Amino acid sequence: MNKLKIWIAASLLLIGMLNNPCHAQGKHGSQALQAGIKGGVNFSDLYTPEADRSKMITGFNIGVFSKAAINGMLAFQPELYFTTKGAEITYNNDFVNGTARYRLDYLEMPLLLVVNVTDNFNIHFGPYASYLLSGKVKNVSNVTFFNFEDQIDVRDFNRLDAGMAAGLGLDLGTVSFGTRFNYGFTKAGKEKTFNGTSYRFPDGNNGVLSFYMSVPLHEN
Repeated sequence: MNKLKIWIAASLLLIGMLNNPCHAQGKHGSQALQAGIKGGVNFSDLYTPEADRSKMITGFNIGVFSKAAINGMLAFQPELYFTTKGAEITYNNDFVNGTARYRLDYLEMPLLLVVNVTDNFNIHFGPYASYLLSGKVKNVSNVTFFNFEDQIDVRDFNRLDAGMAAGLGLDLGTVSFGTRFNYGFTKAGKEKTFNGTSYRFPDGNNGVLSFYMSVPLHEN
């Protein structure tokens, strides 16, 4: 409930900022500023060299965006959304054996440069920063030596993540569709020590392939 309140408050704040009468010059000399909602499905993984196998899990993203034209070809697009990440990871070593499912929920803000290749098709890329709202781990199978559910909680994850995002967009009138890949530069798990041995679960970087739909609710 707390993380939902944080997301709602942040979204309302961004929407208020987007309705500020500050506009960018558009493609044909008109003012061009959009603000709206977006959401879609995630396929996330944790890229870690320590695992025997890593499997994508399915999640979602939902939030708000704005898009301000810089000129006829370029636009600036900040976003703010709730997004789920994680993976199902199998370990088999002297320290841990078994499969765990990591579910990480973030409040994320990408700052994207949009390049309009045509009137309807664009590529976009830029950095993102995110804050971990919750982290959960579930034992899946063959868990020995190390119990993921009992020995890992949200305090074992890094709260901040940052990385790069890149994707493709298709604008069809009042609705846009797109796909995007985000890769984090920060390890998801904190480094800890057990019996003199350093470890990090999960010792991986977030990677998310997302498909989304966006709808502008405000245009100038």
